Amino acid sequence: MSEEHYLELCENPVQFEHASSVNNVFFDEANKQVFAVRSGGATGVVVKGPEDKSSVAFRMDDKGEVKCIKFSIGNKILAVQRTSKSVDFINFIPDYPHTEFTQECKTKNANVLGFCWTNWNEIVFITDQGIEFYQVFPDKRSLKLLKSQSINVNWYQYCPETAVILLSTTVQGNVLQPFAFRNGTMSKMSKFEIELPVVPKPAKLILSERDIAMASIYGQLFVMYLKHHSRTANSPCAEVVLYYLPREGTCKKTHVLRLNTTGKFALNIVDNLVVVHHQSSQTSLIFDIKLKEADCTVNTHQPVLPARSIHPYRIPLTGPAVVPSQPPVPCQLYSSSWSVFQPDIIISASEGYLWYLQVKLPPTVNLLQDKGKLMDFLLRRRDCKMVILSVCSQILEVGEKGSLPVVATVFDKLNQVYKEYLEAEQSYTVAMESGPSRGSAAQKRPVRTQAVIDQSDMYTHVLSSFTETKGVSHKFVIAVLMEYIRSLNQCQITVQHFLYELVIKTLVQHNLFYMLHQFLQYHVLSDSKPLACLLLSLESTYPPAHQLSLDMLKRLSTANDEIVEVLLSKQQVLGALRFIRSVGGHDNVSSRKFLDAARQTEDQMLFYTVFRSFQQRNQRLRGNPAFNPGEHCEEHVVHFKQLFGDQALMKASTL
Repeated sequence: MSEEHYLELCENPVQFEHASSVNNVFFDEANKQVFAVRSGGATGVVVKGPEDKSSVAFRMDDKGEVKCIKFSIGNKILAVQRTSKSVDFINFIPDYPHTEFTQECKTKNANVLGFCWTNWNEIVFITDQGIEFYQVFPDKRSLKLLKSQSINVNWYQYCPETAVILLSTTVQGNVLQPFAFRNGTMSKMSKFEIELPVVPKPAKLILSERDIAMASIYGQLFVMYLKHHSRTANSPCAEVVLYYLPREGTCKKTHVLRLNTTGKFALNIVDNLVVVHHQSSQTSLIFDIKLKEADCTVNTHQPVLPARSIHPYRIPLTGPAVVPSQPPVPCQLYSSSWSVFQPDIIISASEGYLWYLQVKLPPTVNLLQDKGKLMDFLLRRRDCKMVILSVCSQILEVGEKGSLPVVATVFDKLNQVYKEYLEAEQSYTVAMESGPSRGSAAQKRPVRTQAVIDQSDMYTHVLSSFTETKGVSHKFVIAVLMEYIRSLNQCQITVQHFLYELVIKTLVQHNLFYMLHQFLQYHVLSDSKPLACLLLSLESTYPPAHQLSLDMLKRLSTANDEIVEVLLSKQQVLGALRFIRSVGGHDNVSSRKFLDAARQTEDQMLFYTVFRSFQQRNQRLRGNPAFNPGEHCEEHVVHFKQLFGDQALMKASTL
């Protein structure tokens, strides 16, 4: 099924001159650039990178076959290896001399296996007798040896992301010596041994460069070893063994990925997933090392999903002879001409394409039946938000009580990530407010990844539409809403009032007033002003809602103004007056507001009582019962006189 292809090649590949029209094609893993080199007279070079601005074409003197060619970071200096003894350099910095200059390796009788740029002006030569670390001075057209290390080398690998070079040493090649480079320094890391399969004597296995790859997974550097035969005779299937390589400390074997088959394999890392391509079956497997199978020192992993091929890819025809209606040509996937590079690059030299491998998340949803495991898997992926929300909707569509534990598990996993983000944000805010402390590194603002599914996301994309789904029992709807609120409370996340509103509206819609009363009585729904206002609006449908609202506002203690407004709107003017006195706010309230409300009742004695109450307040506060002009009570004074006469007005007391 085409919808089950969870891997695909990127839509916009890097195109370059294919192998049949050039002498050599080279790939630079650090800059992600392809060099198409054509010799004859002068050497023509076309460089293509992931962005158009990193593409460049130039010619250089033909001084022999090019063995290796790479730009330093930013295309500043070009390094070309044509012999086994030296490397040539050409400046590409504007206003610098473009004349070539050469550096021979310092070690006598050594052969240069290759080189790696570790900075725009720092380069490492790897020879069969060790490594030499140089600084390049483009203005002086010379190099300075910073550090060197003698060691017998069979082959090497470089991880540009971490600037670590791995050297294969010893006769069997399985003792690996890593070196780390940073800011002009070279550090020797702990060497380690790759455990090779046991073979009958006198045969000896030699570790091949093809079976080793280095990559950063979840921010940690791993050496991946493609082990073709297991130690146990009854399990001849291949496996990938992961060795964790820390900057300091010893390298440890930490993960084993079971491939359950044999043959030719290639490795990629995509979105922190280990992708294993199997050529003969033309399928790929994916592994997630964070999905732990067992609690032991070495985690053994099975593939997360069943094996599937990369999504079919069609190459559009180009050139003057192409007829517009000519259909694109299918690309031969898993071709023997494919070259795979870390972390996520596949190159077809014969077709002249560089692709980035990508993971498609939607097809994974139906392939992974365990929804808890699926959620763990999705939460660690880059573009996961909409897929996660669709999974939530999908689980709820079932509408069965039996799925409630699954729903609870999913909510808890989502809210744990949400909680961790809120705590990191809070910690950052506190650190910013207190200012930088001495000796501590500046704190970075936490990045909000797509895995952070907040209450607004759930409400908008899942819960609001779910409450209106036909055919789902209202009991299940309420159970789901309460389950989400429970999960938020468990993670100590303040529940937003719009979720409580959704619960109340659902209860009212189904006339479940008894349950609403209980939820409020036992504080299942937390007090808030918006919630109290919503309850007020329900009074016509459910009369006790008025008192429930008032009780909630009283509990809030910061809602005195709202309580007064509610009581006045219900023409409970004396009740409002008594309440404002009980909380000590009588001296500051607007007399006009109360007089307006009293007059609207058309109860003359009530108006008299309220008017007198404020006259007495004025007398007590100012020694005069009259209202100040700023209180705008003139019309009420006139009304009072009309009803009760001038003599009824309080007179200023005289000593």
